Amino acid sequence: MRIDVHTHFYPSGYLAEIRRHSDHASVTVDDAGQLVLHYAGDYNVLAPAHHSVEARLADMDAAGIDLSVMSLTTPGVHVERPERGVTLAKLVNDEYAELQRQYPERFRFFATLPLQAPDEAAKELERAVRQLGLAGAMIFSNVNGEPVDRPRFWPIYEAAEALGAPIVVHPTAPAFAEYLSEYRLVALLGFAYDTTMVAVRMVLGGVLDRFPGLRLIQTHLGGVLPYLAERVQRGYAVYPELKGKLQRTPIEYFREMYLDTVLFDPDCLKLGLAFAGEDRLLLGSDHPHQVGDLFKAVRVIKELPVERTVKEKILSGNARRLLKIETAAA
Repeated sequence: MRIDVHTHFYPSGYLAEIRRHSDHASVTVDDAGQLVLHYAGDYNVLAPAHHSVEARLADMDAAGIDLSVMSLTTPGVHVERPERGVTLAKLVNDEYAELQRQYPERFRFFATLPLQAPDEAAKELERAVRQLGLAGAMIFSNVNGEPVDRPRFWPIYEAAEALGAPIVVHPTAPAFAEYLSEYRLVALLGFAYDTTMVAVRMVLGGVLDRFPGLRLIQTHLGGVLPYLAERVQRGYAVYPELKGKLQRTPIEYFREMYLDTVLFDPDCLKLGLAFAGEDRLLLGSDHPHQVGDLFKAVRVIKELPVERTVKEKILSGNARRLLKIETAAA
């Protein structure tokens, strides 16, 4: 079985609302007739599988993906005014729940949360998991420039821990995005920075001491966390501002995080596997973004020089355990 945990879908109701009105996003049509969703610092070209169930299923079948665990992706609803964000989050999650009901063997979803209103986000997370049956939630690495380790966001983590609901941490444009406006550097470099930054801040900021049962999924193989974790560990041991502030050393927290495999270089994946362990890697494709690749995501795991049992864990076993997925295919 193959379960893709990093793949994105825009519900039709959300796109209609953004086209009708948004404070910070817009939808246009390019010369090729494709929808383009613009937001501060970047844009997404919408492939058919971004918003068509039929196209999504066709792509999954072609690549041999049994089940997709989808999320909204950028720009998210947190870029809107708080009351608008709450309304959009409920609209998205209700549509996700309906699709999950219609296609229980093929689709699961991570809830969208109005992160600019953390108390409301915690309530929506509880509704999404308890009432709608969604798999957990996705948050972003910053909320309109504010790091998400800050205490005002802690109600979300308290709710997630109580629910046993995993939280996917997805990058968005970093606070210094204006310096990355050329060459698509927000997507190419800025996302990797923000992914790494949020993983380190969640540890050094004490979030995982406060909520030890919180389960985090870091996207894009943790950014450059496997490469830089030793430096963070070393700094924690010598900098007086950090030393002794945590219950454990940083590396212990990092290695409890889950990493998805959205880096398709086999050497990078071998590093990620050595860093996180075979029980902490989850198949991801970033489909259907331009920079995603549904076929390569599967192929690179199948070709890794590791035991078949390890590949099976990455392709589906870890996701099934973490997300409590039971299907006929499983």
